[in-house]
Amino acid sequence: MNTLTDRYLAATLRSVPTQRRDEIATELRASIDDMIEGRTDGGQDATAAEREVLTELGNPDVLAARYADRRLQLIGPTYYLVWLRLLKLLLSFIPALVGTVVAIVDVADGKGFGAIGSGIGVALEVAVQIAFWLTLTFALIERFQPVSSLPEWTVDQLPDVPARKDISLADTIASVATLVVTIGYLPFQHYQSWVHETDGGNIPILDPALWSFWLPALMAVLVANVVFEIVKYRIGHWTWALFGVKALLSLAFSVPVVWLALSDQLLNPALGDRLSWLAEGDNRNNLGAVIALGTAAVLVWDLVDTAIKGRRHAARA
Repeated sequence: MNTLTDRYLAATLRSVPTQRRDEIATELRASIDDMIEGRTDGGQDATAAEREVLTELGNPDVLAARYADRRLQLIGPTYYLVWLRLLKLLLSFIPALVGTVVAIVDVADGKGFGAIGSGIGVALEVAVQIAFWLTLTFALIERFQPVSSLPEWTVDQLPDVPARKDISLADTIASVATLVVTIGYLPFQHYQSWVHETDGGNIPILDPALWSFWLPALMAVLVANVVFEIVKYRIGHWTWALFGVKALLSLAFSVPVVWLALSDQLLNPALGDRLSWLAEGDNRNNLGAVIALGTAAVLVWDLVDTAIKGRRHAARA
């Protein structure tokens, strides 16, 4: 359902304590129904009556604050909701955008993996500056222009009832973060690894010859996985089409890794010169087999888990 009443309830309940949502939802819906019924009994059209009742109840954010006994106030209540809405909007993209630009510039300057830290630091600083200056601006406006000329709230501003999502934002962020770290590690290990030559030089973990094709190809697959995770979150639930794309992406990454590991092309041959235990053929082959087995196990587990989630959603639909 996505009626005006449903949308009004959803907009109100998102800002009230979780433990009271069911109670407030029942109470508020009953009150709205009674008020609408009182108008329709007098001969008024049901649609017009619903709009009048919701308009009379007012902004759902203000109503939610009354239910939660929460003051909507920065310095005063006049501009609080405008300040909060604008603050959320600016913080949703500006710090991330500036941090990304700084990180890209630092990478171009040769800072390597350290560019991520500088990008995060700048993003946090930008977020603090936005919050401070926006709050100060609204505090001054409210102090020197206390009379509000803001437009009145109307029911047309109600958002649609949010669709139920089986895929949480936290899981998506964790998946994307893992993929980004993996993408960053592939070039990073080429310049800085935990294995060093006797003179202090760096020994990459992965065979540098793989940069001719395989490592760029694997990085491209990982980037495609990042896009997939974002699209999956926007859809909100698993479908068989998503399962098919996930299977293709997983196979596109896992099959080359398994083949490279089993054919002794994955690890850097120079590791054997520094790590004596790896110089022996059996140990090197065994390590490749372990890597291949682990990759295959993760692939199978991921596909089975995804298939189960897709089946559960199909059963509910």
